[in-house]
Amino acid sequence: MINWGFIGCGNVTEKKSGPAFSKVEGSKVVAVMRRDAEKAKDYAQRHGVKKWYDNADELINDPEVTAIYVATPPGSHAEYAIAAMRAGKPVYVEKPLAASYEECLQINRVSEETGVPCFVAYYRRTLPYFLRVKQLIDSGALGKISTVQIRFALPPRDEDFEREALPWRVKKNLAGAGYFYDLASHQLDLLAYLLGSIEEAEGFSQNIGGLYDVEDTVSGAFRFSSGVLGSGSWSFVAPKGTRTDIIDFVGTKGKLTCSTFGFTPIVLETPGGIQEFIEENPENIQYYLIQSIVNYLNGRGDMPVSTSFTATATNWVMDKILGQTV
Repeated sequence: MINWGFIGCGNVTEKKSGPAFSKVEGSKVVAVMRRDAEKAKDYAQRHGVKKWYDNADELINDPEVTAIYVATPPGSHAEYAIAAMRAGKPVYVEKPLAASYEECLQINRVSEETGVPCFVAYYRRTLPYFLRVKQLIDSGALGKISTVQIRFALPPRDEDFEREALPWRVKKNLAGAGYFYDLASHQLDLLAYLLGSIEEAEGFSQNIGGLYDVEDTVSGAFRFSSGVLGSGSWSFVAPKGTRTDIIDFVGTKGKLTCSTFGFTPIVLETPGGIQEFIEENPENIQYYLIQSIVNYLNGRGDMPVSTSFTATATNWVMDKILGQTV
């Protein structure tokens, strides 16, 4: 049985991840921690968790806790992941792995030194929707893929206008960068899973809207080890009421279009016609990845597809595109 302790129990743990830790066979949540003691207590009571803390070290050193889930902003991921591994406890970290490529390397060094694994919440690698995309690519339905293009644009969120109370996702010290780090990480990690590692990357970033200090507009280009060429454009100051969420794969025999967050029908276009594919997500979207981690830790499965080592490559690509030191 894997007994989980959560460091951080905010919104992501309410439905996306938290319930899955108790639904998966051989797994349960025994403790949660949040710096706000009342919020930690409230979460524990609502979700039937018997222990709560307002101190991360106390949770990590709780002898009943055998594995740690870090669900805090990226700025503290390295600190908590390293502390958990040094305590001999496997750790599952929200994405991105850390607030910089350099911090990712620190996490990997400790994982290697201690022999304790670190997993990362790039759960799209396990969702039926993207496994269908992978199956279509691997089947040769597109022929030899030449290019992949990401187009992503969202209008500002209401909280982005609250200059005195901005969300943590646009504070560099907490998030590593802006919404690009939070959302593009899913896309870039997924593409590496589908097409092979990204070997070269560069880009430009700007702040167009002036709502906060970090970038809100990004353009990037990258090359995969497989020879595929990729590009992406990201805007987080698109017009109100609009949304673009598209990934296009173009091959010598066909074109495939999907989305990252909207899960719109997968569209395959070939000379033989157009096909659409619809796949269902689990109720708790991180379920399948968490299940694979629990099975592995219980000695019943292979190494999960998302580890600190695969996730580090994603941070490298993002930092290259943003022109940050790597």
